Amino acid sequence: MFIPTRNKITWGLFFATAILLVPTLAFAHEGDTIRFGSFLAGLFHPVLGLDHFLAMLSVGIVSSQIGGRAIWTVPATFVGVMAIGWGLGLVDIGLGFIELGIALSVVVLGIAIAANQSLPLGVTMVAVGLFAIFHGYAHGIEMPAVANATRYALGFLTGTAIIHLIGVLVGDIPTHYEQSSLIFRVVGLAIALVGFLFVFGIL
Repeated sequence: MFIPTRNKITWGLFFATAILLVPTLAFAHEGDTIRFGSFLAGLFHPVLGLDHFLAMLSVGIVSSQIGGRAIWTVPATFVGVMAIGWGLGLVDIGLGFIELGIALSVVVLGIAIAANQSLPLGVTMVAVGLFAIFHGYAHGIEMPAVANATRYALGFLTGTAIIHLIGVLVGDIPTHYEQSSLIFRVVGLAIALVGFLFVFGIL
């Protein structure tokens, strides 16, 4: 079915805006989720933080752009290393620049999406693993004191995996349109822009 180019561009812009608005529709305040149990509190932690959400969504999109086994190895790397980062956060080893590391992950992944290039798998996995340390560490130090650690961890790891899966599906959508490069560019630059706002403390 032929879709006019203008409509494709409009849908691309709409799509980018929708991605940025999804986290605000989840819950009003993260502290409210603990009443529903440690697992659900952990499950929604990646969603409630826009920086976490965009980075994890971007990991899925980037893995989809690379294709092949990257579709599962890149997200799996993020989830696995994030679990290690969470453990380090629990004991609080004093890792610095956590917020900056998370913000930069959003910027770099957004730029990678906009570039729409098939990045080397090994380099991507190393970069994603580095970013995952900061995200996992933040989950560890921000875990509510009353939460059960194991259930909370299972919750945010599950939530992260789900967001990755959504990212993979999202990354596949533009490939069915002639203007896929433009759509990826718009989405990637929008994500990177939000990342820069985090870097400079505006968000």
